[in-house]
Amino acid sequence: MSGTSLDGIDVAIVDIRRRRIHPVAFRSIAYPKAVRAALLGVSDTMTHTATISRLNFLLGELYAEAVCETCKRRRVPLESIDVCGLHGQTIFHEGQPVEYLGRCVSSTLQIGEAAVVAERTGLRVVSNFRERDIAAGGTGAPLVPYLDYLLFRNRWRNRVALNLGGIANITAIPAAAGLEDVAAFDTGPGNMVIDALVAHMTEGRETFDRNGRIARTGEVHQGLLESMIGDPYLKKKGPKTAGREQFGQQFVSGLIATGIPLPDLIATATEFTVYAAVYQIYRIIEPDEIIVSGGGLHNRWMMRRIREECSSAAVLSSAEFGIDPDAKEAIAFAVLASEFVEGRPANVPSATGARHPVRLGKISAN
Repeated sequence: MSGTSLDGIDVAIVDIRRRRIHPVAFRSIAYPKAVRAALLGVSDTMTHTATISRLNFLLGELYAEAVCETCKRRRVPLESIDVCGLHGQTIFHEGQPVEYLGRCVSSTLQIGEAAVVAERTGLRVVSNFRERDIAAGGTGAPLVPYLDYLLFRNRWRNRVALNLGGIANITAIPAAAGLEDVAAFDTGPGNMVIDALVAHMTEGRETFDRNGRIARTGEVHQGLLESMIGDPYLKKKGPKTAGREQFGQQFVSGLIATGIPLPDLIATATEFTVYAAVYQIYRIIEPDEIIVSGGGLHNRWMMRRIREECSSAAVLSSAEFGIDPDAKEAIAFAVLASEFVEGRPANVPSATGARHPVRLGKISAN
């Protein structure tokens, strides 16, 4: 898995038996700085097809190396792996139809060539998970709710899985819910806007707000926060999906152009992430427990603010359920790959808006 924060490659090795999920190993490998910069240069921006093509095959090589290295370091024989699920790196996602050349189309593009991974590792590789859901009328995201349902459904408690990645998303699982009762969508930016502001403030020396230190010392600009809260995306009902198209460089440049001191912008962006998540959670469910994963879990200030705003619920880490908070999305695509080879649908139509359940993925087989 490679997320919208562009931090690098997350590799999860997972034992899956009869939909019982047991994480075996996890490793995160940072992208080389030049690769991260190149990916930022092709993400929702004007670029050259040659750059995309070259990055597609380069990432395939990096993914294959990451799989082999993780197996070696964790002493898991490569030949014991049954199937590899490869999400790839999203460089464009437009889950809602737009008019284009006389037609209305939705689209998504993840790069990282699966054929290269299959060739280098000798594994069956399942990739391109989002396209089939879009073809079936869905938004192609979020796809992790399928895993959230398998992991966290409970007979007596209303639970919300909150993932604080580059984009924040929620999965609401009412007590005793069936899969059709699950609601899930992106709430807006998670760490993406904060990370970009920190990188700008430090001239690239830092890429995230460690422990929320900057946000804690900055002052929330109430006027700007109210303007951000007024974003129509927050009021829109799901299914819906967000990404760099809404909260990328253009959004960040607009914040910087206000002239507000950068520590205050970071504090305000952090508060916006918290507000957007909490507001949309309570719009759809009264949670007993909120189970948090993703890089934002390590931002102590953000977590403090979430706990303050959700005082009626227990705010927990996914680690308390045996799931490494940094590994959950990688685990999700292992599960989706397993479901594909088992011939089972794995989208959640109530989350994506698809007309019906579908098998997700394409296979590069050896």
